[in-house]
Amino acid sequence: MRRLTVYLNLEPVGMLDQNDDGLLEFSYDPSWLARNDAVPLSRSLPLREQPFLGKLARAFFAGILPEEGPRQQIAKILGISERNDFAMLERIGGECAGAVSLLPEAESPSAPMTASYRELSEQELADIIAELPRRPLLAGQDGIRLSLAGAQDKLPVVMRGRGIALPVGDTPSTHIIKPEPARFPGLVANEALCMTLARRVGLNVPQVTVLAVHAHRCLVVQRYDRVILPDGSIARVHQEDFCQAMGFPPEHKYQQEGGPLLRDCIAMLREWSSVPVLDIRDFTDGVIFNILIGNADAHAKNYSLLYRNGEHRLAPLYDLVCTLAWPELSTVPAMKIGKSASIESITQDHWKKMAEETGLGWPMLRDRLKFMAQKTLHELDDPEVRQAAGDDAVFEDVSRIIRERILSVL
Repeated sequence: MRRLTVYLNLEPVGMLDQNDDGLLEFSYDPSWLARNDAVPLSRSLPLREQPFLGKLARAFFAGILPEEGPRQQIAKILGISERNDFAMLERIGGECAGAVSLLPEAESPSAPMTASYRELSEQELADIIAELPRRPLLAGQDGIRLSLAGAQDKLPVVMRGRGIALPVGDTPSTHIIKPEPARFPGLVANEALCMTLARRVGLNVPQVTVLAVHAHRCLVVQRYDRVILPDGSIARVHQEDFCQAMGFPPEHKYQQEGGPLLRDCIAMLREWSSVPVLDIRDFTDGVIFNILIGNADAHAKNYSLLYRNGEHRLAPLYDLVCTLAWPELSTVPAMKIGKSASIESITQDHWKKMAEETGLGWPMLRDRLKFMAQKTLHELDDPEVRQAAGDDAVFEDVSRIIRERILSVL
C-alpha cells in the first residue's frame, strides 16, 4: 500500500492510500477528527472515522488533477498510467487548487516564510510558455509539483510587482497564466472581454489582465483562493468545484455524460451554502450571463465553492468565454436550460422549465433575465471592455454575437 499525507494549509487532515487493487482510500486522521475546529475536506467527504473507498474518494482527488490532453502528456513525461490518479498526485500534488497539498509521509509542508521560488526572466518565461503544450505544468522538472484541473495549458506563478516566479515544491502561487492555444486564436482577448464585462455587470470575478510574453499572448488571472498576509507570506484558501462537492468524477462534468444538472447545483447551494439566498441568486446570474455571452462550456467544474472563516460560499466566477466565436465548437449546453438542445435555441419555455425544475420562482427568474440582459447590453458599450480585449477584431466579433443574443432574450 502506498500513502500520501493530505494537508489543509499546514495541517495534516488525513491519509490518501492506494490499495493493492489500485483503488484510492481516504481516511481522516483521528487527531483531526478530535479537533473542535475540524472541517471536512469536501462536502462529498464528511467528517467520519470510516474510510472513503474507491469512487467515494476519487471524485474529490481526481478533481484536483489536469484533464484530457494535459493529463495524457504529463503521464507520458512521468512514465505513469494516465488513469493512475494516485501516482499523478504523488508527483504533482504539492500546489493544487484551494488549500490542499499532498505530500509523501516523510515530507512536511513548507512554512510560509520558508517558501521557495524560482525567479524568471522574460526569456525564461517565454521558453516555459512555448514548452507548456509538450510539458504541461512543467511536469517532471526538478522541484516543480504543480496541479490544476482543466484541459487548457496553464502555469501557476507568483507575481509581486513586475516580477514573475515559479513556486517550487508546495509553495503557493498567486496567479495563473493561461497562454493562448494555437487551435483557438483570439481566446485571450475573448476571455478578457467576457471577464471584464462580467465584472462591470456586477458579477464576482477574479481580476484578469492580458500579458504579451514575446510572441505569446496570455491571460493572467489573479487567484481568488490565495491571500497575501500582512507579513508578505501567501496563504491558501480552501475551495472545491461543484463536481467535487457533489461527488462527480471530472470525466462526468458535462450533463450529457452523466454530470450535474442545474437543479442539482441549486439544490446543493440551498443545502450547503452559508447564505443560500445570495449564492443561488449569484449562481443564477452566472448561468444567465454565460447564456448571454454564448458560452456552451459552463459545466459543473467551472463553478466552485470557497471555504473561508467557517462559511461555505459561492466562489468568484471564472472561465467566462464566448464559445460561439468558434463555429466548430458544440452548442449543446454543458448544463441544459430546461432540456434545451442548443444555447442558440433557448426559448422562454426553456427558462420556465428551468424555474420549475430548480424550485425558482418564474417571476424572479424572468426579472433576473431582463435585468442581466439590459445591464450587459449597457456595459458592452463601455470603453473599458474594448480596451480589456486588446484586439479590435475579436471585440467586434464577440460583441456582435453577445449583442444579438441579448436582443433575442429581451
